[in-house]
Amino acid sequence: MHEKIMEEKLEKIPKSLRKEALDYLDFLINKYQSKKSTQKKFKFDWEGGLSDIKITSVELQHNALEWR
Repeated sequence: MHEKIMEEKLEKIPKSLRKEALDYLDFLINKYQSKKSTQKKFKFDWEGGLSDIKITSVELQHNALEWR
């Protein structure tokens, strides 16, 4: 459905502006493809980063409550 409407509208554009319309379509395609590629999934690469600290998460939570 949208394809037919797009074709009709493209036919109405003067030939001198068709290149500009194609450039804009390329811009939109690149814009939304780059957003998809920049959306990263959450990683757990930080896991174990504080393993050298000898305190459990529960103890840390209790300490944090005391520090407030």
